[in-house]
Amino acid sequence: MTQTLLIELLTEELPPKALAKLGKAFADGIVNGLKSRDFLEADSVATAYATPRRLAVSITKVRAVSPDKSIREKVLPVSVALDANGNGTPPLAKKLAALGFPDLTLADLERAQDGKAESFFYTYTAAGSALQGGLQAALEDAVAKLPIPKVMSYQRPDGATVQFVRPAHALVALHGDAVLPLTLLGLTGSNVTEGHRFLTAPGQRAVTIANADAYAATLKEQGKVLASVEERKEQIRAELLAKAGADKVLMPESLLDEVSALVEWPVVYECKFEDEFLAVPQECLILTMQTNQKYFALTDTNGKLRSRFLIVSNIATDTPAAIIGGNERVVRPRLSDAKFFFEQDKKKTLESRLPLLKNVVYHNKLGTQAERSERVTALAGAIAAKLGADVALTERAARLSKADLLTDMVGEFPELQGIMGTYYARNDGEPEDVALAASEHYQPRFAGDALPSTVTGTAVALADKLETLVGIWAIGLQPTGDKDPFALRRHALGVLRMLIEKRLPLSISALLADAAKQFTTVAGFKDPSADVASFMFDRLRGILRERGFSVNEIEAVVAQNPDRLDDIVQRLEAVQAFAALPESSSLAAANKRITNILKKNEEALAAVGEHGVNVALLKDLAEVNLNAAVVRVLPEIDHAFNQGDFAGTLKTLAQLKNEVDAFFNDVMVMAEDVALRNNRLALLSSLHGMMNRVADISKLAA
Repeated sequence: MTQTLLIELLTEELPPKALAKLGKAFADGIVNGLKSRDFLEADSVATAYATPRRLAVSITKVRAVSPDKSIREKVLPVSVALDANGNGTPPLAKKLAALGFPDLTLADLERAQDGKAESFFYTYTAAGSALQGGLQAALEDAVAKLPIPKVMSYQRPDGATVQFVRPAHALVALHGDAVLPLTLLGLTGSNVTEGHRFLTAPGQRAVTIANADAYAATLKEQGKVLASVEERKEQIRAELLAKAGADKVLMPESLLDEVSALVEWPVVYECKFEDEFLAVPQECLILTMQTNQKYFALTDTNGKLRSRFLIVSNIATDTPAAIIGGNERVVRPRLSDAKFFFEQDKKKTLESRLPLLKNVVYHNKLGTQAERSERVTALAGAIAAKLGADVALTERAARLSKADLLTDMVGEFPELQGIMGTYYARNDGEPEDVALAASEHYQPRFAGDALPSTVTGTAVALADKLETLVGIWAIGLQPTGDKDPFALRRHALGVLRMLIEKRLPLSISALLADAAKQFTTVAGFKDPSADVASFMFDRLRGILRERGFSVNEIEAVVAQNPDRLDDIVQRLEAVQAFAALPESSSLAAANKRITNILKKNEEALAAVGEHGVNVALLKDLAEVNLNAAVVRVLPEIDHAFNQGDFAGTLKTLAQLKNEVDAFFNDVMVMAEDVALRNNRLALLSSLHGMMNRVADISKLAA
């Protein structure tokens, strides 16, 4: 017989940022424990619940008794179990007694091959176990393995000291409508929990759960508690949107998750602050509301901050004036602080702060922020020159890009670095490109983030990321496993995205060489450019896979170690189109064969040198025809390639299929005549260079 199982642990307020993980781990631990003990049906369904004051899980189709099991037990090797006369030995009797089968005889045992020897086995049926015992073990194991951020000790009413994430007050354990007398943290299972701390009267707070299937509905109706995290989150989202009206509500998922972990019965109220605060950069106000108060800011349809905001309360009332007024009073000092920081910061220019960067250590092996700023400035200028940008303007932008780290606002809210630099640069009268670069040089900050909008910002962003990659790698702090404290993976991806998406005509090797030059004064510096380039190409493969290209298509291009990436997408699209042609597989296989032949005969090719193919030495019809075909299509391929028509370049190769096939069918490349052999190698070398101009198509045959 199966019924729904419910386990709930009622506690004091759990840490909100850990609630989701705790709830999932609690449910998963119990489910896995019961599954391993064979108490669940194949189609049992588990539902996890978590509120600020409870962790719970309900599981359908849980067996009251686990099924009987047929167990085949190895007893002893035959050589140990029998004496010379074939009779049972004392060790056999001792073993059977230890297994709980003292009355068994040799006739009851199965003699079977066990590896290279024979052993005796006994097969018996073990009766299933009751749910309570298996569940008790599963529950204890699940709780012991919870990802508790910090354990606290507390004293139970009976005087016992208990350790858990928060004091626990009740344990609900129901199988259907039957109470299971489990024990945990000094508690005994029952069918009674508590409703909402504020929305139920103290004397009426106890909520009886009639049966496991009624858990969520009973808590909602009688206890004013939404047990499901997702249900609370979606209710909050819906109420925020309704209250926002025509305005846009800023509700990052991380904030929704945290607020959902703070309330059991969410209610949204509207609050306001004074319009005078809108003179402060809105990013500051939004951040302080979200980070410090867990409030939801509102903007108009143009993205301009409104002086009203939304809060999520744990109390439903028809007279919320006190709640609204209290939250408005709480946020006002925070906004005042932001206004004060902004006004104070504007009294000093960014340039006047630069000398103070000498007091900020970047890394003890790489010097101060001032030294790093000089490296980034020089590198940004070199990149700007290659892009045909204003070098002086770019160097100015790079030099000022880290100055806002010394402002009061960024000191209070590090997340605003760069953003505040743009505001302060504008206040100082700096050119708009310089102001924008203060924030844009951090872009892209994450996957999908926008790229810098100006060439100045792009040059500074590339310099900032390349300096970090080369410098941090050189001191041995490259990423290992899942550890990447200096976000080198993100920096590499940012560089690659700018090179690819902006189609920048920049050489990767030259960029890394220019970056390495900036560290010549750093003691013991060893140029890591080769390793950084390899690291970047690994990231490049990931970017291209996300764009939908296959592994073979990517390798056809990336295996050539392209030094520029401005046309790599176009090359891949051409490879993709070529791979769809009926001739592609045959040509790819031939190209792979040619590659192997040429690798084995590099010395012979070197001897041929620049003389190329000697038409007079072409003897077989197949090699004559192949050479003629190569000569015929070469101008067409040159023209298409020089025009950037990579698809046309590869498509032209399809014309060579018959001649290439005939050559390998009819011609022996490694002829005994050295002159003949070398001439055929020269022909293949010419063909190979033409075939691999866009990509190494042999990779398509992998």
